[in-house]
Amino acid sequence: VSCCLRMKSGVQRLTSMAAAATRKFTVESVIPDRAAFEKLSDKDKAKQAACLYAVDTHVKSDMVLGVGSGSTIVFAVEHVARKVQSGELRNIICVPTSFQARELIISLGLHLSDLTINHEIDVTIDGADEVAAASLDCIKGGGGCHVQEKMTAWCSKKLVLVADTGKLTDTLGTVWTKGVPIEVVPLAHAAVRARLQKRGGKGGLRMAVAKAGPVVSDNGNFILDMHFGPLTGNNAPALLEQEIRMMPGVVDCGLFVGMASAACFGDASGAVTVIEKVA
Repeated sequence: VSCCLRMKSGVQRLTSMAAAATRKFTVESVIPDRAAFEKLSDKDKAKQAACLYAVDTHVKSDMVLGVGSGSTIVFAVEHVARKVQSGELRNIICVPTSFQARELIISLGLHLSDLTINHEIDVTIDGADEVAAASLDCIKGGGGCHVQEKMTAWCSKKLVLVADTGKLTDTLGTVWTKGVPIEVVPLAHAAVRARLQKRGGKGGLRMAVAKAGPVVSDNGNFILDMHFGPLTGNNAPALLEQEIRMMPGVVDCGLFVGMASAACFGDASGAVTVIEKVA
């Protein structure tokens, strides 16, 4: 019964997202240090522009802030720290989504908490590997932190994605082709991989670069990267997410369906394309 209910939930979420309305507009991000901005690579300019706008628009004093993981989010947290130091923001409590995010919060002197203490979060700002324009469904987990990121997003009133414009797509699985990240308990990796290969998935265990053997997540688990091609039809994001999550040994996967409220995509000029869901 539980499996049936979860699959039904996935279908409902898919239908809901297909009908969800969004609005799209472009703004100029306010760059506090234009000279430093011009020294960045074009990709980092785009990331910073998106993060500056997201923080200026969505982060207010007396908030609990979920801090995402990855290279993009560094620009957002640095901007939060500047605004706290200047007094523009006060009483910001930061909940990290990874060891990297935790160390970043500490290094910038921000108020560190966690989900045990603060499990009701006002807004989470996080990056993404690929975002569907119509629904804001996304693939995350290129950095291996998607379980904590999804848990933090689930605890948040609002999830705001930040990325460069290259991450925007019409159909998930077409820009990010490294596969859907799937965190599994070590014992389950071979069985889960075999089951996913039978349904057309291609890929396998994520291997470490600076150590022998597989990548080990912050939770002590392994990560499979399985590519299913464009996520449509029977591989539609909500259906695929539910099927993967129901497999014994799977902790969670990097498909974030129906979770994001807004997304900000920067470009090297400092312009930001914003997509927001509307009721």
